[in-house]
Amino acid sequence: MQRVLVLNGPNLGRLGSREPEVYGNVEYDDLVGRCAAWGAELGLEVDMRQTDDEAELVGWLHQATDDATPVVLNAAAFTHYSYALHDACAQLKAPLVEVHISNPGRREEFRHTNVIASVATGSISGFGVDSYALALRAVRALLAR
Repeated sequence: MQRVLVLNGPNLGRLGSREPEVYGNVEYDDLVGRCAAWGAELGLEVDMRQTDDEAELVGWLHQATDDATPVVLNAAAFTHYSYALHDACAQLKAPLVEVHISNPGRREEFRHTNVIASVATGSISGFGVDSYALALRAVRALLAR
């Protein structure tokens, strides 16, 4: 099975309790299980991680670069200002699919800035936690090319 890193940034560990009107009621642990199941259906081994620490996220991206591992990334708030994440993502050798549960373009103005999109293979947003299923399908399709 092809391994895929599914990386999640700040506050995503609080899914289910954090702004359910925006992010839904699915708890993070349930999302981990769903992603594992979706990945297995696609022949992907999902290694899902979450951190509120920008440096840890950068380290995981460096590891993905060194191992040529595909990445699904929900950088959360880091999406809007982290040039460190941008630079780490720019080094990736395998597909990078950016994912968001909500649609940042329909939210506050500051969320319209995205410093990750320019180095991502593609972006998926606005479909709730199903955005992750779509992102994993995109990774599978990109790897099949």
